[in-house]
Amino acid sequence: MFKRIYSLIVKELLVVWQDKKSRIILIIPPLIQLFIFAFAATLDVTNASIAILNQDYGKLSYELTQRFQGSPFIKNVTYLDHVEQIKDVIDNQKVVMVVHIDQLFSKNLLENQSGSVQLILDGRKSNTAQIVQGYATKIIQQYNMDLAKKINLPTPSTILIPRNWFNSNLIYLWFTVPGLVAILTMVTALLITSLTIARERELGTFDQLLVSPLSSMDILIGKAVPGIIIGMAEGTIILLAAIFVFGVPFTGSIFSLYLSLFVFVCSIVGIGLFLSSLCNTQQQALLATFIFLTSAILLSGFGTPIETMPKFFQDITYINPVRYILVIVRGIFIKKLPFNIVWSNLYPIILIGVFNLSVASWFFRKRVG
Repeated sequence: MFKRIYSLIVKELLVVWQDKKSRIILIIPPLIQLFIFAFAATLDVTNASIAILNQDYGKLSYELTQRFQGSPFIKNVTYLDHVEQIKDVIDNQKVVMVVHIDQLFSKNLLENQSGSVQLILDGRKSNTAQIVQGYATKIIQQYNMDLAKKINLPTPSTILIPRNWFNSNLIYLWFTVPGLVAILTMVTALLITSLTIARERELGTFDQLLVSPLSSMDILIGKAVPGIIIGMAEGTIILLAAIFVFGVPFTGSIFSLYLSLFVFVCSIVGIGLFLSSLCNTQQQALLATFIFLTSAILLSGFGTPIETMPKFFQDITYINPVRYILVIVRGIFIKKLPFNIVWSNLYPIILIGVFNLSVASWFFRKRVG
């Protein structure tokens, strides 16, 4: 029995390896997706364009404008001459924020009074506007503290200094790239397994498997193992790229990471085999895979926190294995997650994986029968 299963596994791997297009699809697209997700799909705002209307022209207001000009988060600064220009630059989305400094700014500060700075933001880009507003608030707060020391004004006796654990510089790549190790591994494993049985049916070779000495369980195992092997290999490639290309620190246990990835890939392979058994053509399998991937990623907490979702969707995420693997991979990478916490997120994946593989096996035997 083991020899027959081994032969089927080798056959499946050779089908993928000998096809040049398949080899390219397994290596090049995931790497491209890694760079796209890492650099394009980011919540960091590092190239913001703003405008400044300085009606004061005093030394103090000039110093404030230079702080905006020198901010690493702001790429382009446009200087306005009239209030009427504000409507044009905001309405035409030339800038995301306008900083308006009134004509009495320096005079009021030198007289120990409050100076007025108005921030006008483009509300159509709500997320970007809120982030840029946060940057502007920090710039103005730091300016106030430095100015108070400079002109001998009393400074607050208590100063709040935020300190971020694990990712002290809030580098967004350290948050997204570890998650991509799991996401792209899932994409590869799911594609391989979801197409395998559908491909046999489409090419007319599935009937040959049925009349071979292989049982339905032998066929299922022979189809599942190549997906697991290729998925783990893909995860290794993404893992090495995360560490050596993107420089994300790896602080946890490599054993815990690979154990978790293996269990996760087995769970995904079960879903792939179920979809493949359900579909008669590769086109149908690809469509079903796309529908599942979109839903699984959106409900995983990869892009948006699960806590912000409606209660109904929060409950659905408990049956999504991607939810748990993201916690594990991100924690192992930068938090040195202990195994007891890894296990608390790993055993739900095991339960989901056992269910997926059982359903796939039952449905496959039913379709064969």
